[in-house]
Amino acid sequence: MCLAIPGQVVEFVDGERQLAKVDVSGVRRNVNVTLLGNGPDAVDVGDWVLIHVGFAMSKIDERQARETLTFLERLGEAYEQELDELRGSAVGQWSFSERSPGNGAAPGPPGKDAGSPRTR
Repeated sequence: MCLAIPGQVVEFVDGERQLAKVDVSGVRRNVNVTLLGNGPDAVDVGDWVLIHVGFAMSKIDERQARETLTFLERLGEAYEQELDELRGSAVGQWSFSERSPGNGAAPGPPGKDAGSPRTR
């Protein structure tokens, strides 16, 4: 099953390739934000987006994000499967296998700089 899942932008990791790190229920992934890079829907740190196949498809407000997450959590196994697939996915040059701080995972591959924050 493929779902669009809400995630919150936590940082921009590659301005040139328009990649942002997004937190989805404790799983952090790099997501392409090209579709929401400019104009009134441009995303920034703290914004909520709907993610599908590694792309931020639309910007949503926090209320919509929370309601959608609550609904998805009620799906049970289908939502857990989607989170498992998200954990194993990667957008960009390297794969991150991290979760939110506190799980003991390294923030990224050794010797790689995650990049600088996005500049406008």
